[in-house]
Amino acid sequence: MNAAVAEALGRIARLDPALSAFTEVWPDAPPGGPSPGGPAGHPVDGGPPRSGVPLSGMPLSGVPFAVKGPSGIRGYAARRLRAAGAVPVGSTAVPGPGTHWQTWGLGAHGPTRNPWRPDRTPGGSSAGSAVAVATGMVPLATGSDGAGSVRIPAAWCGVLGLRTTAGLLPSPDRTGLASAGVLAAGADGAQAYLRAVTGRYEPSLPEFPVPAVWSADLGFAAVDDEVERVARRAVERMAAAGLVRLDATSYDLLDPCDAWLAVRGGQPDLATAVRAENDHRLASLFARTPLLLTPVTPNRPHGHEGPGERYSTSLTWSFNLSGHPAASIPAGFGPDGCPVGLQIVAAPGQDASLVEMARAAELITERSAWSASPH
Repeated sequence: MNAAVAEALGRIARLDPALSAFTEVWPDAPPGGPSPGGPAGHPVDGGPPRSGVPLSGMPLSGVPFAVKGPSGIRGYAARRLRAAGAVPVGSTAVPGPGTHWQTWGLGAHGPTRNPWRPDRTPGGSSAGSAVAVATGMVPLATGSDGAGSVRIPAAWCGVLGLRTTAGLLPSPDRTGLASAGVLAAGADGAQAYLRAVTGRYEPSLPEFPVPAVWSADLGFAAVDDEVERVARRAVERMAAAGLVRLDATSYDLLDPCDAWLAVRGGQPDLATAVRAENDHRLASLFARTPLLLTPVTPNRPHGHEGPGERYSTSLTWSFNLSGHPAASIPAGFGPDGCPVGLQIVAAPGQDASLVEMARAAELITERSAWSASPH
């Protein structure tokens, strides 16, 4: 066992009883035996194990990571990460029986808690993955995103969350709504993930400032004033630093709620008209503008009693229907002390460019949004 893995396991042992981010922890080896290419904790190329952080410019050999849910270790992304020498240390919490999928995590020690405010949810469904990364238990964790399940917990826990382009990686979701994703402490981790799981990393952002469109509500969502204010300030800092050049044009989509529910319910024909119109609007936008910026959620993290009648997914699930890659990056903190996420969306296939935009934003967005840690 290398030092990075030992440190991760020690941190999990100390922090997880209060947070319940994990359902299982693997101090020896995950189910299914040693990682491909060699025993757990040893690189495929036979070189020395490396520290888990920082990840920049380094292979994944010896880097600890967590997998989403009980089946995550068998997923394509986890297999590719293990083949690159990364070491899975446990499976993270997802919704439990009888809970709303977009709200909860249920770990070995009870409901998964937001590390910034234990009385609030971390979001879901990649709840435990986000908490594990936010608290430094692991530098990155796998996730999947069918309506915002990577981006929402990333936003509410203050980490980077990337939902990949539909079809970029294999997905067991027959509806086509869910794509694989990653939760990481920063852009270095997301870059390492993409390079390992896709075998390439080719960002194609134009020179800065990058043309971008800001939409606070996509034309239909009821967004809390505090959430909009924090996300908008992050965009203004990016513009002032020369990262983006904002297009003054307002931008609206049709509300995708009924369409998403129809597709998930096995009635995709009922969603045809909304999907076609939104696909047309998005194609027109990305033909002239590389980036769309929005808040990740319309609301702040809610209590463990549930979200009530509000959909935390209202600003994210449009892009599950359309298949676009989208990321959540830390924007700052609301008056309740919880993080707020800024969503950045790009054209299909521009996943690496989103990560590079996140990297640039790390340097200028409110520093506490990236460097603060709840533990």
